[in-house]
Amino acid sequence: MTLRRSERIRRQTARACALAAGIWISASAYSADLSLAAQDLPPPQATSPQAQQLISKTNLAIARLQDITNRASELATQALAMLGINYRYGGNSPDTGLDCSGLVRYVFKEAWGTDLPRTSLEISRVGEKIGSDNLQPGDLVFYNTLRRGFSHVGIYLGDGKFIHSPSAGGQVRIESMDESYWKKRFNGARRIIAGEDEQK
Repeated sequence: MTLRRSERIRRQTARACALAAGIWISASAYSADLSLAAQDLPPPQATSPQAQQLISKTNLAIARLQDITNRASELATQALAMLGINYRYGGNSPDTGLDCSGLVRYVFKEAWGTDLPRTSLEISRVGEKIGSDNLQPGDLVFYNTLRRGFSHVGIYLGDGKFIHSPSAGGQVRIESMDESYWKKRFNGARRIIAGEDEQK
């Protein structure tokens, strides 16, 4: 391994660790905020049946949000481990290289055991359609990079960043959705639920 390649890998690892730490801290703070919100609720024995039902629904919503945060962290961590892997058309293994859908499929399989379709177009039909203003880490973002819709896919990491396997000669990397190239080509986003691998 050349000195230049070794230095590049070291920088990418440092960036990945910093981003993973940021995601973990954000998730922890978010969970703590939810727990504090639950503590502010009145005790069940001192309330009416309607209030008790509201408390129960609130606690269930908090538990679901914490679960979503934890699962998103699993996806983000698995995706960040792929930084620097070479692009390979049709590739579906880090050992030999990954294309954009190969990266997404590999990450979801490793993190959740979820099998996704092979192409970005097919993946764009799975899960729930969401708006760009509702993105959460682990959501999929789609782009028109080959003059056809949903020809490219990446995984949203938070803070306007996504990770993807770009094109021939490239490597898995993190980019900003705010860059003009990506802004112009944005096709939409989907949210996959853990365990969901059926097309909708």
